[in-house]
Amino acid sequence: MTATRAQRILAEFVGTYILVLSIAGGVVFSDHGLVSALEVDLVASLALGFGVLGAAYAFGDFSGAYFNPAITIGGWIAGRLPGRDVIPYILAQIGGGITAAGLIAGVAYGNPAIFATAQHTAIASQGYSGNGSPYTVALGSVFLLEVGLTFVLVTVALFATRSEGSTKNLAPVGIALTLAMTNLIAIPIDGASVNPARSFAPALVAAAWPGSTWAIQQDWVFWVAPILGGILAALLERALRPTYRSG
Repeated sequence: MTATRAQRILAEFVGTYILVLSIAGGVVFSDHGLVSALEVDLVASLALGFGVLGAAYAFGDFSGAYFNPAITIGGWIAGRLPGRDVIPYILAQIGGGITAAGLIAGVAYGNPAIFATAQHTAIASQGYSGNGSPYTVALGSVFLLEVGLTFVLVTVALFATRSEGSTKNLAPVGIALTLAMTNLIAIPIDGASVNPARSFAPALVAAAWPGSTWAIQQDWVFWVAPILGGILAALLERALRPTYRSG
């Protein structure tokens, strides 16, 4: 199918809304009701994986189901996405994320314990040690982790969706499982970003609370590191493209 530009942008908005609602909601709401950190990590990671799986199948034919500025930029460098669509896609992704974060904050407001969790986690934002963040891992370690895991995620996304690939119809499954894997690894370390829009949207909404401004102050690393990982993945995809020779 051929979608209009407006349809593609709307698909990215709704898809990223689902993504952020899945992961941030999974953390905030399960952290209130479950007893162990491991259970919270599992619930959040599975919620994210299932949410992205559904969104990718729903909107993949419209926009390509990027839902992530790092994948968007990687797709552009790899020649999958026209340059004119990069900024509109990223803005739509941020808008969808902010809408989801606002909804979670609104739901949390109805229960003091859940609202306290939402504030403490800056609606499940990412972070590193210092500056009021609840995370205890150093900035350099977090940066390396985000680059490395985003590289894996974008690599899987780019290779699984190659037009000549024999398994491209199952690409959403591979991408969703990879995304769940990155969160299972990184949630205990820094909250798991691998997606600038997923980090920026909750951090921006949480900045309304004085005790949660650490998230927006630290957010720069969750733009730079994932985008760097996405660029490296795109360069790998270009390097490993099949070469067809005549004769």
